[in-house]
Amino acid sequence: MVRFLLFAAMASTAAAFSSSFAPGSSCIARTYSSSTSTLSMKLYDWKRRTADESELNDVENTEFTFDNLRPAPGASKRKERKGRGISAGQGATCGFGMRGQKSRSGRPTRAGFEGGQQPLYRRLPKFVGRPTGPGHSKTTYNIIKLDALNGAAPGDTVNFESLLSSKAITKSKYGIHKIVVGSEEFTAKDITVQAHAFTKSARAAIESAGGTCQLVKRTTGEVITE
Repeated sequence: MVRFLLFAAMASTAAAFSSSFAPGSSCIARTYSSSTSTLSMKLYDWKRRTADESELNDVENTEFTFDNLRPAPGASKRKERKGRGISAGQGATCGFGMRGQKSRSGRPTRAGFEGGQQPLYRRLPKFVGRPTGPGHSKTTYNIIKLDALNGAAPGDTVNFESLLSSKAITKSKYGIHKIVVGSEEFTAKDITVQAHAFTKSARAAIESAGGTCQLVKRTTGEVITE
């Protein structure tokens, strides 16, 4: 009889406990309704929340000068005090470890050293005959040979555009042009040649044939009066 009463009491207790946590019960509904929050600010912007930025937000009446410029709250960080004990964050070994070449004082390796493997400055190809640096600039011209001017009639003005339109030469990737002596004989007479540069032999050949050499500017293309 005692066992039966004890079993009945346990069953009623379990039923009451399960009914209190059943879906749709008032207890759970009250728990959900009380967990809503209106907090929408970030978690780590406590410095900005407590800062007074009313003057900065008033753009119409605020003029930024060197006197009122300052970093945003929380933007500036205190520097790390290395070598000042363990509690400093970078204390005992300052972030360099306890042993090894890189933990020793002084510069452990020279600049460009990569641990023994072939360094970058030795892996890259060398441009022989083309030094770089201050005072080592070279102007690259589009070369026009004198035999390309043989089709010009006496009295004509010849330049890169006229030669290209007459298909005496092909287009070039360089914007400045230089007249040089070609392999064939120069036969044009009494022509005016316009280019950015002339070799001495090419100028002598043009002028000996009664022609004229005119230098033009690299930027505007205007004729330079000598």
